[in-house]
Amino acid sequence: MKKANDPSGFSVSDLLGLGQQSARKSYYRELSVRLEELEVERNRYKWLFENALHGIFQASLSGKLRAANPALAAMLDDSSVAHTLERCARFDALFVNAATGQQLRDLLLIQGHVTGQTTLLQGASGHQVPVAITLIKKPAELAGDEDLIEGFVADITERERARQHLETLNAHLEARVADRTQALERLNEALRNARDAAEFANHSKDRYLAAASHDLLQPMNAARLLVASLQERLNDSDNLVLVERVQNSLESAEAILSDLLDISKLDHGQVQPQLRHFNLDDILSNLADEFAPVAQRKGLTLRYVPCHQAVTSDPHLLSRIVRNFLANACRYTQHGGICLGVRRHSDTSLTINVVDSGIGIPESDYQLIFREFHQLNATRARDRQGVGLGLAIVERISQRLEHPLSVRSAPGQGSCFAVRVPRASGISFSQAPTPSAPFSADAEFEGVRVLILDNEPAILEGMALLLSEWQVSCDTALDVTAAKACSEAPDMLLVDLHLDDSVTGLEAIRQLRHHWHDPQLPAAIISADRSDHWQRRLRNASVPQLNKPVRPGKLRALLRSLLNG
Repeated sequence: MKKANDPSGFSVSDLLGLGQQSARKSYYRELSVRLEELEVERNRYKWLFENALHGIFQASLSGKLRAANPALAAMLDDSSVAHTLERCARFDALFVNAATGQQLRDLLLIQGHVTGQTTLLQGASGHQVPVAITLIKKPAELAGDEDLIEGFVADITERERARQHLETLNAHLEARVADRTQALERLNEALRNARDAAEFANHSKDRYLAAASHDLLQPMNAARLLVASLQERLNDSDNLVLVERVQNSLESAEAILSDLLDISKLDHGQVQPQLRHFNLDDILSNLADEFAPVAQRKGLTLRYVPCHQAVTSDPHLLSRIVRNFLANACRYTQHGGICLGVRRHSDTSLTINVVDSGIGIPESDYQLIFREFHQLNATRARDRQGVGLGLAIVERISQRLEHPLSVRSAPGQGSCFAVRVPRASGISFSQAPTPSAPFSADAEFEGVRVLILDNEPAILEGMALLLSEWQVSCDTALDVTAAKACSEAPDMLLVDLHLDDSVTGLEAIRQLRHHWHDPQLPAAIISADRSDHWQRRLRNASVPQLNKPVRPGKLRALLRSLLNG
């Protein structure tokens, strides 16, 4: 018996007033409950292990496969779990590449886990199973005897098939894209070749037109000069009528060639407007004077109301538009008259109107008349003049100038053609004084010495004959050397642009001015070359140009301009 005062001899059950037998029974009951709970958890995990949709296995770090679930066996096409464990006794045997198992174990030891690693498992029938595998290391204190590997395997066969299908589709798509790209490249190459061929053809056409026009204008120029000289000499009215008809035929041929050249240049953007402010009357009064005799010969009256408003435009191109309007009005008007006038369109623009009492145009033809080679009333032979390019050129010029055109007409009621031009704000011009009567040509040029330099003998002959009728003393030369051999220095030079041996008219003028020690010797270029390139060079050199074929009136005006400085 323990003594009552000896506390070391009492147990917990003694302190609680329980005997040893009672304490043992209470401990067993609690342990039994705990064991039952553990058994329930074990059965639940076992059920999950055996019925999981994904494969689950357990292996030792040493490489032995210790357990696998039915899902893994089915995934590997094994007849049972036992067959899987027998076939893949080693962990590495699960994989198509045995080295994969060791690589995964090494990665697991470094990271502590492996998540979603894609690899290939070896099936029982020899097929390969693409999977995504996740590994967890279970330490020995939880595993019991050694560290374990617990693996979870998801079959990604369908995903891989879908990926491969997408890759195949992508490959096919890329192949189709490549084929389509090659086809487009071939098409683009063909289009480039076609474009280059078209551009080459256009350039060839332009070169042909320029060359043909130059070659044709040269003999026409000689013919015009000879006809003009003949007109100066003849007094017989019958012969003058014949000469005038020849002159008119030459003018028509020249107009056709000029139209062909102009429309080609406009279509290729070679015409650049030179905009400036000017008095509208400067061009309209000249045009009225130019067409008054034409209208008078047909028994028509041409009335012009002077306008001294300032506008912003290219006077040369704008004159071309109005000149065509007036030419058509004279051509298609048989009775009555023509009016050239200006109306205010708005605060910022004016319209130049040409109104006639001619045959008129149906509204349905308003667009047709601006097409190439389309002529009004072309069935009448006497009305066919040119090739129907006039209004086509006018439309292109108006587009370059951004000057809108308008037409109002009706059959039998005449027509009104108009072009709208911008006003030059803040600029005004006073009315120009009435010009004095021109001098007689004979008195005006008597005693003037002119040197004509051209490589065409016929042109030299025609020009000299015409100028001699105006009492002009002429020296002629085929080249610069012959020109320098002249006994006296001339009062002015008339030089062709393109001479033999690639010598240009500008170079010839420079040499002759140097030869006679007169850098200000008046000079002009007379040429059939109307290219923008040469026009710019001549403007920069301050050398005027007269286009071939030469018209006597323009030649007289050029001589007067050179004499007056």
